[in-house]
Amino acid sequence: MRIATWNVNSVNARLETVLRWFESAQPDVACLQEIKCVDEKFPTEAFERLGYNVAVHGQKSYNGVALLSKTPLEDVRRGLPDPGEDEQSRYLEAVVSGPTPVRVACLYLPNGNPVESEKYPYKLAWMDRLNRHAQDLLALEEPLVLTGDFNVIPEARDAEFPANWEGDALFRPQTREAFRALKYLGLTDAFLATDGAAGAYTFWDYQAGAWQRNNGIRIDHALVSPQAADLLSGVSIHKDVRGWDKPSDHVPLVIELEI
Repeated sequence: MRIATWNVNSVNARLETVLRWFESAQPDVACLQEIKCVDEKFPTEAFERLGYNVAVHGQKSYNGVALLSKTPLEDVRRGLPDPGEDEQSRYLEAVVSGPTPVRVACLYLPNGNPVESEKYPYKLAWMDRLNRHAQDLLALEEPLVLTGDFNVIPEARDAEFPANWEGDALFRPQTREAFRALKYLGLTDAFLATDGAAGAYTFWDYQAGAWQRNNGIRIDHALVSPQAADLLSGVSIHKDVRGWDKPSDHVPLVIELEI
């Protein structure tokens, strides 16, 4: 089973590029972030024609996440359960049906900048909510993939120029500590477990020639439960997509489970 995560930076604005990748890569499951549209405006039919079942948790002009699967999606949850309703659409979870069901959670973690504003406390509070929910999910003792745009640079090795990110919400000590706390619950970083090569990035800014200079960062992650880690066979970052026409500033990350 190939499970992909990709911040597409507006699904409708980049639909041709997104569909081109889907037709080429053929993921079994895909988690999309920053779709930037309400549920009704998501191009569901285009993905259904490719054989996907679709679940959407959208928001007008901002944020928004979607889950697509070649098998039916069950037990769909929109939003984190604690403390309840959230105005920002950033979390979508479902069980991917099959001989070995897999619970997949698609998330778009808040950026948190500027750190002097209310956005950074919101980021940390959101990570705390995610941590509590992840504890509940791990207690189910089932294959779980928690994946998406975490907006977290875990270590200096995950940035081409780490000094440029000092003080940024993505790299602040509190952010990295919260990410480690999530992993310490018993989750495995799929990329580190199967590849771990330095210089493997998932995001390059549109400005200042970041792509041409390989000024990238690794902020899109797949964290897996012990039951999923036992099935993990590989991870790939589809870096070439960043060089396509009308690209997102992120590229797809794909993990493979032996199911």
